[in-house]
Amino acid sequence: MWRPDLPSGSAPLYERLADVMECDVLSGRLIAGTRLPPQRDLAYALGISVGSVTKAYAEAERRGLLHARVGRGSYVRGIAAATRDGPTFESEASESAGNDVIDLRCNTPPPVPLAEALNKAVSELALRNALEPAVQYVPSTGLAVVRMAGAQWISSRYGFDCTADDLIQCNGGQHAITLVFSSFCRPGDTILCGSSTFYGARVAAEHLGMTLRGVTMDSQGLLPEALARAAAETRSRLLFTVPTLHNPTTRTMSRTRRMEIAEVARQYDLTIFENDAYYAYADPDGRPPQIATFAPERTLYLVSLSKGVCPGFRLAFLALPRGMARDRILRGIRALGYCPPTLGALVFARWVEDGMADAIADSIQAEAGIRLEMARAALGVLMSSPGAARTPHVWLPMSALEAERVAARALRGGVEITPPDVSIVSDDADTGLRLCLGAARDRETLLRALAVVTDACTRHQLCSGEGIM
Repeated sequence: MWRPDLPSGSAPLYERLADVMECDVLSGRLIAGTRLPPQRDLAYALGISVGSVTKAYAEAERRGLLHARVGRGSYVRGIAAATRDGPTFESEASESAGNDVIDLRCNTPPPVPLAEALNKAVSELALRNALEPAVQYVPSTGLAVVRMAGAQWISSRYGFDCTADDLIQCNGGQHAITLVFSSFCRPGDTILCGSSTFYGARVAAEHLGMTLRGVTMDSQGLLPEALARAAAETRSRLLFTVPTLHNPTTRTMSRTRRMEIAEVARQYDLTIFENDAYYAYADPDGRPPQIATFAPERTLYLVSLSKGVCPGFRLAFLALPRGMARDRILRGIRALGYCPPTLGALVFARWVEDGMADAIADSIQAEAGIRLEMARAALGVLMSSPGAARTPHVWLPMSALEAERVAARALRGGVEITPPDVSIVSDDADTGLRLCLGAARDRETLLRALAVVTDACTRHQLCSGEGIM
């Protein structure tokens, strides 16, 4: 265990501890990927308060010396990030130069050039005198022109028919999830979901004081009989699901499975919250209909622009069944932010009008396909076959212990992966590692990252004598 010698001085104790950490990183005593001691253990070893160690770790993270991850620990980032003023823009953006950790944790679409299209749209909106709503309060449901564009987009790209009146504009998918959880449940209530699920749903439930109950999954996602059993045992009234390219396992429910889930929901009076963030990545000729088409009277349907057009717009659309909880949702919007932001939404509406949104989405889909083939070539049988033609993330199934060791080995090699336990809801969850292919700034960076991950998996097998599940 790292146990530094604390120098004397007039600086606060936490600053002196952070200074020692920085010196040890620069000298090579602490190398990139080293896991630092738990704060309580280091406090005991040094004879100081846990609060001082906590503040020292926070200061070290501010300086760019370490990554701290809830439930996983704190890891040294390395010499490139060790600056007293924190990580510079250049060090954060220097993945392709090999000077910093390649971060494959953020599930973002592959990067495509957007600056020119953005400037053009803003200029055209200004010429139309159409930017005024961007500096004013707007209705809680969002602007009519934006919701009309959303309805057109969802119909053409997702094959799901809705009208502007069916939609509520949200400040991104995470806002919509928090909004629905807080509108349909109270602190202490149970929300059903897969045995592993989108980490954002876990964050929202924990923040709101609610409990997620994991439902057993198979290769197609939620098992209907397990859902029925969980609904009967918990008397929950809300099911959260990602049926297409499930995050993190990339599984996709078949048409039959979606029909079965809809029937169980009717039997137990469950409201279904269908997060369809990845539906646009599926093959249009073979993708199954949304669960909302089988249970339209009880399904809240969510589409986010973050995974397929532009994460920075913070724009999502929530389609509500006619007459269901609209007032509750609108009260939630006013409580959480009063009204949605509009500048990015206005640009999106303009892009839908002139076809730029389709062009951007097509470019993202094409790049996602190329990156998926790169992942297949590098990882081979280590990677599960995703349940869609393209995907921004892939899944490497393995035991929880293997996943921890492979992630640590990859971090030492300069690649950071989503901690394997962040998506787990119940003990029967499938375990493994999620790689976010869109997070790398370019193909060259992704190729280097994939080589590191493949090597980490292979070396672990050789060292342990175990095989990847």
